[in-house]
Amino acid sequence: MPSVKQFQVTFDCAEPERVARFWCEVLGYVVPPPPEGFAGWDDFDRSLPPERRGAAFACVDPTGVGPRLFFQRVPEGKVVKNRVHLDVRVGTGLTGADRLAVLEAESARLVGLGATRGQLLLADGVNESCQVMHDVEGNEFCLD
Repeated sequence: MPSVKQFQVTFDCAEPERVARFWCEVLGYVVPPPPEGFAGWDDFDRSLPPERRGAAFACVDPTGVGPRLFFQRVPEGKVVKNRVHLDVRVGTGLTGADRLAVLEAESARLVGLGATRGQLLLADGVNESCQVMHDVEGNEFCLD
């Protein structure tokens, strides 16, 4: 049986640090310490050639369980729906009005951080309700 591989999730974006800090707040992730020899990420960034400054940022699960999220600047903007998205599991085990209340509360919190709401998908007898959301650069994700 093959071993489980570690992975990171990479986001293409215009403003890596802004998007990374949004996802830190969504998931309870943290910014990892800067490379050795640098007091902070700003110091590290200033050490890079001008064209590389602000080009990447990351956040990590402080428990070490979840995947690292990496954000890289790309020149093109987002133009189509994501083929892969994150499901943020806030309503696990809940159904009906209890689930909708949790989805609503988390959606309101994230809107306060700069997210926007998409379609609310109501339970259909097969799938439970979920709220489609968009992060600060329009990337789709679901509150599930």
